[in-house]
Amino acid sequence: MIAIAGNLAAVRRSIAEAAARSGRSPESVTLVAVTKAVGIEAALEAVKAGAMDLGESRVQEARRKHDAIGAGAVWHMIGPLQTNKVKYCPGLFSLIHSLDRIELIVELSRRFQSAGVVAEGLLEINVSGEPGKSGCAPERAVEILKTAAGLGGVRIRGVMTVPPYSEDPENSRQYFRRLREMSKELASLGLDHVSMDIISAGMSNDFAVAIEEGSTMVRVGTAIFGERSR
Repeated sequence: MIAIAGNLAAVRRSIAEAAARSGRSPESVTLVAVTKAVGIEAALEAVKAGAMDLGESRVQEARRKHDAIGAGAVWHMIGPLQTNKVKYCPGLFSLIHSLDRIELIVELSRRFQSAGVVAEGLLEINVSGEPGKSGCAPERAVEILKTAAGLGGVRIRGVMTVPPYSEDPENSRQYFRRLREMSKELASLGLDHVSMDIISAGMSNDFAVAIEEGSTMVRVGTAIFGERSR
């Protein structure tokens, strides 16, 4: 457990260094500690060490941890979200990173309006066009956002991507740069209920490069908790 606190501190130092290289303050970058496949005890240890934002990729796992940790953290849904799981999201997730299709956003709007709250989410874009990867095609982004703009109960706060994995983080730079460019293009549309103040990009192996290219939110698991079984 001591390693978690030390690893978290090391990640924060790397975030600060990357932010400085891009002329930004460390506070301009939000660290989401990815607790998927991590036990509740380890997740709690991270919270005690100062992790305020926790990321989960499975709704059921997030619900179990939320029951134990609750308001001690801000909860993020970072994995693909099935439409039939949306009913569990109000009151659970503060930000959903994986909005990638119209039917999902429509269901999100319906469920959150019924609960009397507004869902905040990010449009996930498959910038690389990698087959089989979640995220909408770049050419569909405007259509999806225009639909979201006409709905109540949902607010799009920015964009997210997962580039192809590479051991060399420099190979991810082109995708992070394109996401930043798309964020600016989408912001220029001036759509209702749509803002582009969050760019969620970068994981354990490449978050420093992502920050250099404009990421405002990084999702880091392995560098904090070590290798996991899934």
